[in-house]
Amino acid sequence: MKNIVSMFLLVLLIVAGCSTPMTEETSTEKQHSIGILLSDTGLGDGSFNDSAFRGLERARDELGILFDYREAPDGNFEGALQELVKQDHELVIGLGFSIQDALEKVAAENPDQQFLLIDGFSEMDNITSITFKEHEGSFLLGMVAAMKTKTGTIGFISGADVPVIARFEQGYIQGAKYINPSIKVLKDNANNFGDAELGRQIAEKQMKQGADFIYPAAGFTGVGAIQAAQKAGHLSGGVDSDQYFIAEKSVVTSMVKKVDNAVFNITNELITDGKISQHAYELGLKEDGVGLAPIRVTSLSPEETKKLEDAKNKIISGDISVKLP
Repeated sequence: MKNIVSMFLLVLLIVAGCSTPMTEETSTEKQHSIGILLSDTGLGDGSFNDSAFRGLERARDELGILFDYREAPDGNFEGALQELVKQDHELVIGLGFSIQDALEKVAAENPDQQFLLIDGFSEMDNITSITFKEHEGSFLLGMVAAMKTKTGTIGFISGADVPVIARFEQGYIQGAKYINPSIKVLKDNANNFGDAELGRQIAEKQMKQGADFIYPAAGFTGVGAIQAAQKAGHLSGGVDSDQYFIAEKSVVTSMVKKVDNAVFNITNELITDGKISQHAYELGLKEDGVGLAPIRVTSLSPEETKKLEDAKNKIISGDISVKLP
């Protein structure tokens, strides 16, 4: 019996001795972390913010990072960014052009902190910038709108009169006119990214003027427009994320701006290489930064599908130049 007890104690000592170094090694492993300030409308917009959030969730699940986020519905971007800086994240992300001024001010006060600006360009050394060629993806969506309209009139709703939204608009118009040079495009500026009721009202006004395909680049305001199109039995195009599930009887396709992929890829690069290799990234069709969601609700003929694919390839090759505003 005494020998059995002695053997048991010896096994315990061996197990304890083996486990201690493993625990110490685990405890010294670095836990990577990212902080993000979402744009004005915050989570649940079914579009821009939700896409970025999905990218961080993927990085958490696949890369094992931690992340935290802030929303600033009161417009206090600087305060929210400073909170994230104090948490000592490896990277602090500012999502959206409206955050740029605050991000640059906070970056100047924290030169050792690495920042990422999405949807804007900054020359500051500690800010990496990512922009998208929204005009290229919107060109393809404009083609679809022109192929599917029965009235020859389509609508566009912007969330603000700013360069990034103008790229959506100009690409959409050019793509539509590529199919039908005489097509009529109605344009309205909501000057708001967070008012679904306002989006509904604008869409209804455009539909009364003959538009039977609505394309909003207006965040949550656009959700109201898409739902209004569905209620009226008309078609629509989603933006930033695949918005088919917002209005399954209306959304033919969406101009997907792959913010989720961009966030994941930058995070992966940062933790794998210990740094971000470029100061600025511009992502279009060639870089798989923008594109169309699957065609649903209606269908394209083989001829229409070929036209769409040919146009995509010509944009990538440079044979079609989508003009900037």
